[in-house]
Amino acid sequence: MTHEERIDSDRRSIYVGNVDYGSTADELEMYFNGCGHVNRVTIPYNRFTGHPKGFAYIEFSERESVRTAMTLDETLFRGRVIKVLPKRTNIPGFRTTDPYLRGGWSRGRGSRASRFYPLRGCHFIRENGRARPWVDSF
Repeated sequence: MTHEERIDSDRRSIYVGNVDYGSTADELEMYFNGCGHVNRVTIPYNRFTGHPKGFAYIEFSERESVRTAMTLDETLFRGRVIKVLPKRTNIPGFRTTDPYLRGGWSRGRGSRASRFYPLRGCHFIRENGRARPWVDSF
């Protein structure tokens, strides 16, 4: 697929959030079929656990179908209020995980130490490109 074809496909696609984990592509296709002809339904899965991630992408044949599908935002699907948005196109080379774009370094989950001032007695050892905590025994 060329870059232009991918952009065109994204303009005919929607993001559906808060999808029930037991939902199938056929159920989503039937739910959104009233908005226009559905070309493809994609439900991403976690590659390590094999469980669905809780959202889906739906590609339509026509761009007008995206506007129609937006009317289903905040409606009930399998007992959950879904979020329907136009699919955004990823920009090649743009990373949202860059710490400078997020406004600084993250301290990590549950860490009370900053990157520059670790807790007393706690040092960070760098092995294989990763930092791991090492605590002095007093």
